[in-house]
Amino acid sequence: MNKSELITAMVEKTGLTKKDTEKALKAFEEVVTEELTAGGKVQLVGFGTFDVTRRAERQGRNPKTEEVITIPATNAPRFRAGKALKDHVNGRR
Repeated sequence: MNKSELITAMVEKTGLTKKDTEKALKAFEEVVTEELTAGGKVQLVGFGTFDVTRRAERQGRNPKTEEVITIPATNAPRFRAGKALKDHVNGRR
């Protein structure tokens, strides 16, 4: 499912207009992005948690030249599914 298909599905579930649904989804994306950028997390009980994890600096190898390179430390966004979502996906409602 891509973004436009998600918006269409949300329109069918909510009865909102497509334009309002697009605004709501865009606002959700912006709020989550801003919170993660600030170092926080967004927890939706039963659904999951968006947070940031730190990846340490590490050594890697360029597969083309076999040269050893240093991969810098980075922050990576992460989503961890909640128990209710996991149970639903696995057929245990």
